[in-house]
Amino acid sequence: MSMTSSPSIPLFEEVVNGFHKLSVSGGTQQESSDLRRTRQQAFDKFRELGFPSIRHEDWRYTNLARFLKDEFTIEGWEVSGKAVLPDAALLKKAEIASLDCYQVVLVNGVWDGKVTGGTLPGNIRLLKVAEARQDPALSLYFEKQAGWSEHFANLNGALFSDGLFIRVDAGATIEKPLHVVHVYTSENNLLVQPRNVWVIHRNAELSVIETLVSGGEAKIWVNGLTEILVHADARFHHTMLQTAGAGVRLVQQTTVHQQRQSLYNNFTITLPGADLVRNDLQTRLEEDHTETHLYGLYLAAGSQLVDNHTLVDHQKPHCLSNELYKGVLLEQSTGVFNGKVYVHQDAQKTNAFQQNNNLVISKKATIDSKPQLEIFADDVKCSHGSTVGQFSEEALFYLRARGIGEEAAKGLLINAFAFDVTEKIRIPEVEAHVNELISLHIPVNHA
Repeated sequence: MSMTSSPSIPLFEEVVNGFHKLSVSGGTQQESSDLRRTRQQAFDKFRELGFPSIRHEDWRYTNLARFLKDEFTIEGWEVSGKAVLPDAALLKKAEIASLDCYQVVLVNGVWDGKVTGGTLPGNIRLLKVAEARQDPALSLYFEKQAGWSEHFANLNGALFSDGLFIRVDAGATIEKPLHVVHVYTSENNLLVQPRNVWVIHRNAELSVIETLVSGGEAKIWVNGLTEILVHADARFHHTMLQTAGAGVRLVQQTTVHQQRQSLYNNFTITLPGADLVRNDLQTRLEEDHTETHLYGLYLAAGSQLVDNHTLVDHQKPHCLSNELYKGVLLEQSTGVFNGKVYVHQDAQKTNAFQQNNNLVISKKATIDSKPQLEIFADDVKCSHGSTVGQFSEEALFYLRARGIGEEAAKGLLINAFAFDVTEKIRIPEVEAHVNELISLHIPVNHA
């Protein structure tokens, strides 16, 4: 049974019509029969589930009703693979000062094939997903429907057309980070569904920084799905800088599969701007001796809604996970944190730690925090915690007694609160960039 009265939602009708058009037009005719079958299964599942409502447990604090009132056009298949030129002002927004990196730009989920910052080494390969999904050697990465119980993941699985495919060869260490800039811009309300697949082969290492920026008057719904495979002994460092502007509704699902002795570091930084941000980050520790670190920082303002859902799935023994998310809620914003650590019966000797701390500055701001542990093994070390607080009056008094104005003092305290997350960012230029963004968004008057 559908969780919403989805047939009455204009976007639901657009999606149903879009899938039928896709089937009739032959937009998937070059794909494998398995991928076409996966698309159909995903569409059937989405049509059954509809869009989520607050009656669905994972969405009980995130009411989408006001965001689903608008009409959207689906990013057309007829323009797939034809990249729009990025706006120079939007690219400027995404610039990270002094960062030595390779950079690629995707406009509405489409990459133009260009790389700046030097010639990519031969042991890393980038492809447009529009090409990779039609390649018999690569299509298997798009045929798997692992864990797609989610409404939006099924929607992406049914209708995705483009995105970025990354493959790093075994044993390769890519010295410079790859900066992936996502630009979203449109004259009309648009639904964009980027699909990314990133494969880090055995004993390889890569750092990816994703920056999301937007422009234009139209409302843009970004329904992104990224699948990451970190093979044995590989190391992947992943930073997500979500700096989209007003009018953007971002739903991003990231699923990470980790093999033996692999390392995955994630930094998810969300700043004021987008109307809605929903991050679903799932890390699946599928073999022994894996290590996972998840760090999140969300600074919400206006009437923004920022929702972080995380799952750390410990399937095998001798694994370590560490998670720290911090939130600062300003004005009339709403924050949601739902973090689940799941320890299977086979996952003995697991070390798993999770913490969510929040600073609620405005009386009109709200936070719903729900850390969860589900443990089915008996020889483990697991802990979780959550705090919600306001400015320390003692700390404010200390700073003001030393001649620091009240607003400047509050700014210092916000930066100090965020420091536990930002100091973990392993690239100094990115850490400095994030700290500067935080400072830019601290309002003059928190009241």
